[in-house]
Amino acid sequence: MNTSNIYRNCTMDKIGEENVGTTLKIAGWVENIRDHGGVSFIDLRDMYGVMQVVMRDTALLDGINKEDCISVEGLVQHRDEETFNPKIPTGTIELEAHAVEILGKVYAQLPFEVQTSKEIREDVRLKYRYLDLRNKKVKDNMVFRSQVISFLRQKMTEMGFLEIQTPILCASSPEGARDYVVPSRKFKGKFYALPQAPQQYKQLLMVSGFDKYFQIAPCFRDEDARADRSPGEFYQLDFEMSFATQEDVFRVGEEVLTETFKKFAKEGAAVTEAPFPVIPYKQAMLEFGTDKPDLRNPLRIVDTTDFFQRCTFKPFHGKTVRAIKVHADMSKGFHEKLLKFAQSIGMGGLGYLVVNDDMTYKGPIDKFIPDDMKNEIKEIGKLEAGDTIFFIADNEERAALYAGQIRTELGSRLDLLEKNAYRFCFVNDFPMFEYDKEEKKTIFTHNPFSMPQGGLEALETKDPLDILAYQYDIVCNGVELSSGAVRNHDMKIMVKAFEIAGYTEEDLKNKFGALYNAFQFGAPPHAGMAPGVDRMIMLLRNEENIREVIAFPMNGNAQDVMCGAPNEISEKQLREVHIKIRD
Repeated sequence: MNTSNIYRNCTMDKIGEENVGTTLKIAGWVENIRDHGGVSFIDLRDMYGVMQVVMRDTALLDGINKEDCISVEGLVQHRDEETFNPKIPTGTIELEAHAVEILGKVYAQLPFEVQTSKEIREDVRLKYRYLDLRNKKVKDNMVFRSQVISFLRQKMTEMGFLEIQTPILCASSPEGARDYVVPSRKFKGKFYALPQAPQQYKQLLMVSGFDKYFQIAPCFRDEDARADRSPGEFYQLDFEMSFATQEDVFRVGEEVLTETFKKFAKEGAAVTEAPFPVIPYKQAMLEFGTDKPDLRNPLRIVDTTDFFQRCTFKPFHGKTVRAIKVHADMSKGFHEKLLKFAQSIGMGGLGYLVVNDDMTYKGPIDKFIPDDMKNEIKEIGKLEAGDTIFFIADNEERAALYAGQIRTELGSRLDLLEKNAYRFCFVNDFPMFEYDKEEKKTIFTHNPFSMPQGGLEALETKDPLDILAYQYDIVCNGVELSSGAVRNHDMKIMVKAFEIAGYTEEDLKNKFGALYNAFQFGAPPHAGMAPGVDRMIMLLRNEENIREVIAFPMNGNAQDVMCGAPNEISEKQLREVHIKIRD
């Protein structure tokens, strides 16, 4: 207890029945006022809890309004038993006020009730975020976030990782998302960029001889918002290891995430035990229709392309055909709603077969399947009586995409997802290159600094589109938590990889000069990844929008409506950095 503080000598969480009969001074915000004539009550809230204050001298209430910040001195006493409040820890006691001091007055009309702020429009909440953060549920998300980050730091340190901060002002990178650029005052016409990730710096730390690095790294990307992506900036648990393989990184990721989710998930939650399932990218696209599979959903996709090329159903000829089997009672209305959903995502239709009790079929395409092939579809789909099997046909890319969306929709509509569970997996073996139809050239699929499987020999002898990279993601409940890779630390391999993607060695020197130069001085093999902190906390708190776990998020349009960013700056400021605004 702090006896020297002039505003308070105790916080709400430190007050209990053992304090009855003692005089205390507390401070906080007025959450509720109840005037009962001869006696008045205030619910006073600080960061740690709520305390009922009783004012038998009603003059003490004069000039006090909701959300005023006040200090109250008084005697702790028991409440009358009929007024006990079991919802709060201080529900059996109250403070009888002897003196009240207003510390911070509310001068304007409150834009909303703090206690119900989560129910109002998001733009209003974000404009008055400092009030929204007084809401217990919103505040608790921030406290929770702090606890998770503290645990991550402690865990990484225990595992031998060294926390090192990398620069915020860096060189612009031509790869990845759009940079946020910062004009230089001293160097006319030149710009810094905010880091999209500490990618090059953490690799340079490995070249420097640091064995294991980590940081809770801020990353800046000028990209559009999504429910699981905050525009502008986000944080990740960035780590890198020297003399490490893909499997070494997997073991670290599994240990950190398993322990974090077991510690902070809701009581009784199921968390995938290490080792996590490892699903190659090609298999993920076939079985789940996405490289972000939600393993809580028991449905799997199977390939029926070859089967339907031998049937008489012409709409499927020449197309990739994927199928999803479901065992559930589905009405005609259910089928109609699912068809409408299929059409809403761009599909022309949705074929299906229902398996009768006698293992015959009914459905719109039954008549196109020859009798001598009906047992074959039973084997392919592992069909049983009562099953329905849906068919999705298109080119290979869209068939995978649509099948994945139908799988997700079926899982949701039929309530098939495992409850209170966090199901992790690694997705690996991503293609190193892809063909850009618009640019009409081969480009990197993901991180250009990844090591190609097969090394230099693969780059020199294989079709680039057949080369896989040592790249991997961690996925949890359909959300990509992390991406990572074994890095390309060999200069010859790097030059050849970039050559395939259309870069000359001179381009490599100019655009990635630090890595190019550093790798000529004995670079160790190294690998790492970077789980997203915001997404981790969003999943643990069961929030549908990532902005709920960020203290001061931008809105979906990448605006800070509270502080007014982005905003205009003065002509003087523009001149200092040699910038002229074009019409």
